[in-house]
Amino acid sequence: MQYIGYGSLKERAAAEIRSAIVRGDLEPGTAIKDVELAEKLGLSRTPVREALATLTDEGLVETKPHAYTRVTALEAEPVRDALVVVQSMHALAIGLAVPKMTAEDIAAMRAANKAFKKALDANDAVAALAADDEFHAVAVHRCDNFAIAATIDRFTPLVRRVEHSRFSSPNARHSVTQHQQIIEACEQGDDQLAATLVDKNWGTLGEEL
Repeated sequence: MQYIGYGSLKERAAAEIRSAIVRGDLEPGTAIKDVELAEKLGLSRTPVREALATLTDEGLVETKPHAYTRVTALEAEPVRDALVVVQSMHALAIGLAVPKMTAEDIAAMRAANKAFKKALDANDAVAALAADDEFHAVAVHRCDNFAIAATIDRFTPLVRRVEHSRFSSPNARHSVTQHQQIIEACEQGDDQLAATLVDKNWGTLGEEL
């Protein structure tokens, strides 16, 4: 984990700890001590405690007062439940977004998919995850539905470790082709096909469970 400077300390601490959990630097079951984390991040204990509360809400950390705070086990059922929601929201988002998409949106999706492929070729799962986020964010932004965006933000953290695992394997290469098919459906203005393809794309994560 990296030292954190000024900014929204709680949010930045949460992002850094979340990334460590997703990458596997903090493995399932690992005990978490706010004092040690605060020292590593160069923060006081308050923003770290607030960050851990956020991660607890996201399902990445579990705590029992006066007993333990630890990284949650990667259990299939809660991850599968979250994936169903995230998958459905992304399919709905692109279905709403396609009629409103611009040439700039299509270009952004192409650029994100290019970056995604480059990251996979370099075996950089973290960069692949970021590029995949950029790809799907185009539709989420364009659909302009706060409830969809909020729901995705709420449940995506629980599937992050599965995404990282997926993008660390050769199977992830199929997503490059799936992304291209999604782009082509958007260019054709076929919202139903785009939604079906996005649903299929997210559904491949279920193979990791």
